[in-house]
Amino acid sequence: MTSSSNRPANPIDVEEVRARVNAALVAFMDGQSALLGKISPQLVPASDALRDFLLDGGKRLRPAFCYWGWRGAGGAAESEGIANAAAALELLQASALVHDDLMDRSDTRRGLPSIHRRFEALHRERGWRGDREQYGASAAVLLGDLLLIWCDELFLRSGLEPAAVLAAKPVFDLMRTEVMVGQYLDVLEPVAGDSTDEGALDRAQTVLHYKSAKYTIERPLQVGALLAGAPPELVEAYGAFGLPLGEAFQLRDDLLGVFGDPAVTGKPAGDDLREGKRTLLVAHAMRGLSAADARHLDERLGAPDLAPEEVAGLRELVARSGAPELVERRIDELMRQALDALAAAPLVDERARAVLLALAEAATVRKY
Repeated sequence: MTSSSNRPANPIDVEEVRARVNAALVAFMDGQSALLGKISPQLVPASDALRDFLLDGGKRLRPAFCYWGWRGAGGAAESEGIANAAAALELLQASALVHDDLMDRSDTRRGLPSIHRRFEALHRERGWRGDREQYGASAAVLLGDLLLIWCDELFLRSGLEPAAVLAAKPVFDLMRTEVMVGQYLDVLEPVAGDSTDEGALDRAQTVLHYKSAKYTIERPLQVGALLAGAPPELVEAYGAFGLPLGEAFQLRDDLLGVFGDPAVTGKPAGDDLREGKRTLLVAHAMRGLSAADARHLDERLGAPDLAPEEVAGLRELVARSGAPELVERRIDELMRQALDALAAAPLVDERARAVLLALAEAATVRKY
């Protein structure tokens, strides 16, 4: 092992991977845009929208964990194939975001119009017939599905050895199932659940695990490891590191969804309250409020007529409940678990351990 492998991680490690993933996405989208253009010139707006959405400067967190999971298992640093396979995770993420924004009726994503709003605007600008909102929703469903198809295509055509891809594919497929059923449970809770009952915390925890925690960090790490031929003990160690870290990441995201600065999050202030998300933060808030305040929060959370001043009032209720402090303490506990697991993990490349530590801190120490 060279002495350089023990140096602390620096931004170059992360930015270089991000640049390689971006380049893989650009190359892939060049080919897909050409294909769509051959099918019909009417698909140019769809192609442009998907390109803009994919290449708008996202954090590329999942590809980063996939790549450094690969490196920690002894995968070659300069492999073009791992950049392609990691980029496939960004197509999955984009698919989920397109559908998520539609289901949440979100107007923006990263400060830009969400896909369904973009196609509503196109319908309006061109004076087309029919229901503008239905057209936007239909376009978002179909384009989100297309991204999901492309995710599989890029992963299978990454250029890595077929045996390696075959070894990683079951976890890749499991990850996609987990995020979809997690999303379904998230949609189910506002309509069928009671945020004030004893099971609300457990249900919120299940959504957190499957919609986000596993999908964001644990599974990308394990996919990268399996692509590099990692032994079972390293795959398991990545789970022990990635699951608590993914949970901490989502809890931080939940705090940002209520208290975040729109200039930082790219979403309107208090957007999770407007969308009616029954997060672990909200479940804890219900238990820290008086019965009357808990009922008010439960009834008004996600109400279609929720005014900006009422969003601010709900935010104040959550703050007063003590839930943010509980969530912050839980984030600290989860981080300790994750970092202990990382320290004990049998990584082949110590440089990867340093970068994974830096990624863990960046994923969870995000400001409001």
